[in-house]
Amino acid sequence: MLGSSVVGPVETDPTERSMGDADLARRITAAPRGGALDAETELYRRLAPRIELYGLRHLRDPQAAADLVQQVLLITIERLREGRVREPERLASYVLGVCRMVVLDIKRGTARRKRALERYAGDVPMAGSGTSPCVDLDRLVVCLDRLHERERSVLMLTFYFEQSATEVATALGLSSGNVRVIRSRALSRLRECMNREVNAP
Repeated sequence: MLGSSVVGPVETDPTERSMGDADLARRITAAPRGGALDAETELYRRLAPRIELYGLRHLRDPQAAADLVQQVLLITIERLREGRVREPERLASYVLGVCRMVVLDIKRGTARRKRALERYAGDVPMAGSGTSPCVDLDRLVVCLDRLHERERSVLMLTFYFEQSATEVATALGLSSGNVRVIRSRALSRLRECMNREVNAP
């Protein structure tokens, strides 16, 4: 969904293909941020089919399952980079737990999503001037990709997973105050980008 935040299923080095999941996880954690792309890509290649199958079983929708892959891998790789996966040898169980959390949020999220949209409607730029305004999703994706990775993560957890500032802070290892500052800055940058695209000739 946020393509630049998660590596894609491209060809990996034979060294990574011969490593176990736990070794790949440790390599990602030990490397400088973004410095183990081969390991991340191989982990993506291995985990994506399992996550998609879980999504198909529990969400019964191919697009929702594909979205689940991106969401779960975004969370998993981000936490590996931050050294927050304490037992790499149990990575499969960890990913399953993330899958359950995300699916549960999706299933119970309708009412919370409505409340979030009502609360933040004024912060999200709309396209068009008719009686039924809508977000230009293509433009929104472009503008999201231009944000810093942490800003994208805060917005995704806030608006997609409908998490509070405290929940986002826990997920990303930040303070609630920092989350609010990052969210405000990200929304401002997102609004400027959307308005600039709207007014472009």
